[in-house]
Amino acid sequence: MKIGFDNDKYVRIQSEHIKERIAQFGNKLYLELGGKLFDDHHASRVLPGFQPDSKLRMFSQLSDSLEIVIVISAEDIEKNKVRADLGITYDEDVLRLRGEFMERGFFVGSVVITHYNGQHAADAFRQRLERMGIKAYYHYLIDGYPHNVELIASDEGFGKNDYVETTRPLVIVTAPGPGSGKMAVCLSQLYNEHKRGITAGYAKFETFPVWSLPLKHPVNIAYEAATADLNDVNMIDPFHLEAYQKIAINYNRDVEIFPVLNALFEGIYGESRYKSPTDMGVNMIGFCISDDEVCAEASKQEIIRRYYSALNKMADGADNEAEVNKIKMLFQQAKINTDYRKVTIAAKERKEKSGGKPCAAIELEDGTILTAETSDLLGPSAALLLNATKYLAGIDHSIKLISQNLITPIQKTKVDYLGGKNPRLHTDEVLVTLSVLSQIDDNCQRALEQLPKLRGCQVHTTVMLSEVDQKIFKKLGIGLTCDPIKKR
Repeated sequence: MKIGFDNDKYVRIQSEHIKERIAQFGNKLYLELGGKLFDDHHASRVLPGFQPDSKLRMFSQLSDSLEIVIVISAEDIEKNKVRADLGITYDEDVLRLRGEFMERGFFVGSVVITHYNGQHAADAFRQRLERMGIKAYYHYLIDGYPHNVELIASDEGFGKNDYVETTRPLVIVTAPGPGSGKMAVCLSQLYNEHKRGITAGYAKFETFPVWSLPLKHPVNIAYEAATADLNDVNMIDPFHLEAYQKIAINYNRDVEIFPVLNALFEGIYGESRYKSPTDMGVNMIGFCISDDEVCAEASKQEIIRRYYSALNKMADGADNEAEVNKIKMLFQQAKINTDYRKVTIAAKERKEKSGGKPCAAIELEDGTILTAETSDLLGPSAALLLNATKYLAGIDHSIKLISQNLITPIQKTKVDYLGGKNPRLHTDEVLVTLSVLSQIDDNCQRALEQLPKLRGCQVHTTVMLSEVDQKIFKKLGIGLTCDPIKKR
């Protein structure tokens, strides 16, 4: 995988920048954390070299001076809202997040239940937290939030909320997902700290859009594609341009809310230190791009990947036509289409030659493109993995790593004993079989050793893959797209 991002530089300068921001506010900063903290795979795809846990590594530089507050909405608890990517409810994810943070040596101070209005499920969750020895606080619904500034910045607004006791200079406020009320918790704490004579500040840590890159840079367009379902729009920050005569990039929701935030800061402190929503951010990621061309290319691939992902959701019955059309529009801005992705063309050409069989194609790091088609024994993705590892290991294509007499009993177990309908081997089954054979077959061992070389490679299939195959490609770090056609 070609590298376009200096991860070590990012860890270093990002932590230093946050330290500087803490010092600007009298050694107490509430940092609203947007995006994912320890599994930011979008960033690692569009900025090759960025590690999915880079933010955690960066915060490790500050671990002695930070604590984490996890926020969850009482409304989400009441509705049993589920994280689509993990399949667990938000309240269970609060406990998962806490465990993940603590396992990595971070101090989790408390949980704040927001939008509280007497919900019984929220009461039960708070009791559960307290039985576990976890501090829990309520923050209440406020009429007219966020526009009724006079009420919000008063004892009848933020003043009614529980005061969250924190002990360290940097307080990271995070949540299982959007709409949890992270910003409101930060602002409420500013109000209640101020009442107690404590000076504290607020900042926002959002990775995308990258404020220091041009508006139409592929990295920023890829962010719009990633949030096409939310209809977020990147834009030039008008407040920043007016204050400094410099162009900075933000997105519509932050720009729209800034006048309200500014009014709240003035309501709490009598003044605001920020002149623009970009001022509130602390993100230094744009200064760590080491090869702009590599990141631009990776981002274009991500835009196409998001398009196919949206088409696949539609094929599964989602009502997301607006999302699909939004990404089509972004194609024009990035000056690309699906044919820009070489493996898409290669897979479709193989399909045409095969008489319409499901096919797959992979582009390796050196630009080599390999293809495969379905057979009675293997699905196209499993066959493709075998082809790719043989090629990288220098094994002749004609050599069969797994013989038919080994595959046949596996198929019998799948169909006759486990009631499966598809006898062909999936990618995970092929890899397990290779692993067993590697003890007695040198070629299988050599093929397995090539798997790390697939990280960053691109794959396209002419049919939608099973969840199992999708997960294997994800674990291997392969960028996958699929035509929105279900297997028959």
